[in-house]
Amino acid sequence: MGKLATPDWVKEGFYSKADWEKKHGTNKKGKKSRAEKVFKLRLCPKCRSDNVNVVLTGEEGKGTKEWECKKCKWVGKNIEEKEVTEDEFMEYLDKRGEEVA
Repeated sequence: MGKLATPDWVKEGFYSKADWEKKHGTNKKGKKSRAEKVFKLRLCPKCRSDNVNVVLTGEEGKGTKEWECKKCKWVGKNIEEKEVTEDEFMEYLDKRGEEVA
């Protein structure tokens, strides 16, 4: 068995491995903290409404990847996806008047 080496994040003076990974952009996939969770909002590119649904047509298992806006009746493939943090998502739900459990 070999000797144990001091981790790079300690050698470089960081107080935690997470800070070092954030600085170097080597964040490993795995369990994310609450602040790092990302939620996706899908918006209509025409009216910016979030009331969009997937259009289900064609053979089973082979989707057309089309979206439909229930507000302005837009149909297309180029849906806007906005990524937000958990805090921003909670604010968004509050503005809509959704009840959060």
